[in-house]
This record gives sequence, C-alpha cells and structure tokens, in this order.
Amino acid sequence: MSAFELKGRLETVDAIRGFAVCGILIMNIVSMGEPGYAYIDPSYYGGATGGNLAAWALAYVFADGKMRMLFTMLFGASLAITTDRAEHPARVHYSRMVWLLAFGMIHGWLFWYGDILVEYACIGAILFVARKWPVSALIYAGLLLIVVGAGMELANGAAAEKLREAASMPGASAAARQAWTEMLVQLAPPKSVIAFELEHYRGGFWSAFEARKPMITMFQTLFLPVNLPGGVGIAALGLAAYRSGFLGGAWRRRRYVWVASAGAVALLAYVPIVRWLIASHFDPVLMTLTNNLSLLLRLFVAFGYAAALILLVQSGAMRWLVTRLAAAGRMAFSNYLGTTLITTTLFYGYGFGLFGTLERAQLYWIVLGVWTLILLWSKPWLARFHYGPLEWLWRSLARGERQPFLRRAGQLGPREQFPGA
Repeated sequence: MSAFELKGRLETVDAIRGFAVCGILIMNIVSMGEPGYAYIDPSYYGGATGGNLAAWALAYVFADGKMRMLFTMLFGASLAITTDRAEHPARVHYSRMVWLLAFGMIHGWLFWYGDILVEYACIGAILFVARKWPVSALIYAGLLLIVVGAGMELANGAAAEKLREAASMPGASAAARQAWTEMLVQLAPPKSVIAFELEHYRGGFWSAFEARKPMITMFQTLFLPVNLPGGVGIAALGLAAYRSGFLGGAWRRRRYVWVASAGAVALLAYVPIVRWLIASHFDPVLMTLTNNLSLLLRLFVAFGYAAALILLVQSGAMRWLVTRLAAAGRMAFSNYLGTTLITTTLFYGYGFGLFGTLERAQLYWIVLGVWTLILLWSKPWLARFHYGPLEWLWRSLARGERQPFLRRAGQLGPREQFPGA
C-alpha cells in the first residue's frame, strides 16, 4: 500500500476519532460537574424533569456507551497503524503502553476518576498478540469477549435482583435485609454522598482528591477487571474494522449505507428502553440490566456512526467540518486530557467552583464551548507542529528521544512521509 493510499485511509480514521473524542464529553460532563451517580440516574442530582429529563434521554440514546465504544474501536485500529510500520513493533508498542498507563494514573488520581487511559493501556498490552490475526478471528474473539464481559455484569445484576427479592419477602431475615442494603449502596449511593462530594469538590486540590480517591480506587479495582474483557473485545473489533478496510473507506458505498441504516434502527430501539427506565423511576437494578442488554444496540450504533462519517468524508461535503474533525482526531490524546483540565478547572474549588451548581441541561452549554475550542485549535496547531503537545510528549517518552515538533515551511511530518509512523 502506498503512502498516499494510507494517508487517505487515515483521514477517515482521524475524522471518526475526532467525532468520538468530542462525543465522549456528552456523558463525561455529568460526572465532571455533578455528584458521580447523576451519570447513571438523573433523579439523583441535576434535575429529571422538563429540559433536564430531555437532556438525559437524548444523551442516553445518542451517546451513552456509544462514544466510548467508538473511541475504543479507534484505539484498536491505532494499534495497527502504529505498529505496522515500526521497525521493532513490540518494543515500540509496549513502551507506548507503559507511558499510557503512567499518564492514565496521573489523570485518574490527580484530576478525574473517570479516566479510560489505564484501561486502554491494559487493553493494548493484551491485544498486541492478536494484531496479525485474520479479520474473521478478530471478529470471533471480539464478539466472544464482549459476550463474556456482558455476562459477568448481567450475573451481577441478576444477583442483585435475587437479593432484593429475598429482602422483600414477608418475614425476610435481618441478614437478607442487610445484604440488600449493602448491595443497594454499591448500586446507588445514598443521598448523603451528595453533600460529601459537593463539599470536597468545591474545596481545594487535596480536598477534591479526598473525594476522588474512593472513586478511582473502585474504578481500578472493581470495575476494571469486569470491563476489561469487553474492552479488549471492542478494540479487537476496531482492529478488524481497520484490517478489513471498513474504517479506511475501502468498502462499497452501498455497504456503508446499510451499516449506517442499521445504526439508525438501533437508535430507534432505545425509545422503549428510555420509557421503561422513566416508568421505573430509574430503578438501580433495572439500570444495570438494561445497560448490558443494550450492548448489541450500542455496537450497531457505534458502527453506524462510523459508516455515516465515512460516507460524509467520501462525499466531499462539509470539508470545513471533516478537516477539523480529522485534526481533532490526530490530537485526540491532547484533546481528551485537555478537556479534563478545562472542565475540572471550571467545576472544582481550586478553579471556578461550579461543581453542582448547574442543572443537567445547562452542562451542555459547556460541552458546546469545549467542542468549539477543540475544533478551532486543533487544525491551526497541526499546521505549525507535527503533533499535538501531549502526542509529542508521549511519542518522545516512548521512543526515548526528543521527536521533531516544530513544522518548518514545506516540511512533511512523519504522518505525511510514513502514515502510521
């Protein structure tokens, strides 16, 4: 494959990644700006009526789980892009994963507990062994791991429902009621936690750390092992999508139309789920079960988004948007961590102290502002520099030497000379 052909394929991958890094903020903004469980249950905090309920429903249908899945798929694709032309693939890749783990630990412990970089470092360490597998094997393994991951979470949900039934029976024992109470605290933290989070996140840096510490501990000790099989599976499907030519735009247009249409149908299937959750008053057990039962729908939606974006790139329409999304995607690492720095400065007490002061719907004005910044700064930055600032730092650390940074007039960067470098 020529460098020109690979560069063309990378534009679609970068545009999809840019879309995903913007879209993931739709969900992350809630746990950045409000008490954590509001991410799951809008009635917990931030408002669950009128415009706030509509904001939750739209985010749940169009973004919840889908953007993270799309971002993870692109991480799987980036593994191939990075290693295919590396002289020493294993050394380069695992050096990158070690430093990604370090960045993730700093990000999660010192800034925001919802970090995904630690999970991605673990995913990358595992998936590397499958980077040369046939597409069919990647698809089979990916789907199998997704089913295993969903099965683990469904088993937890089913166990919680059994505890609730046992505690609700006439004459239930004190032990059964205590077991359900303890489980309920894990599923849905009591309202008393709200006051704790408001106080600490509105305080100084170390006050916020005290609120973050139990959350990041739970994410990295309880959630990570459960999420890892599914995460590896999704990344494997992304790797397969790249190897098959899907992400590079190599399929026939009609096939992309079919995939995009399937994604649209999957979105419509979320309507009864939303109505079910609202009717249940956001029952915590039901929220857990529907989150995993809708996994297949999320997969269709994520691929549907990718197909729609590929069709947009191929059409030549809205080039102003496509080129800016592609630039945002090339700087996804800087934009992802930069988003955290912006939002935590706005919300936490060592910045502007807005934590918990905005209703759910109001948070999306901040999302629009951050999107505008991402789309405005990424393209002009890359016109002057070879990499985003954190991409450059990551690459320099992983390769053990300072990488070229400032772009001289007429000079091609590594991505133009050797796409995927």
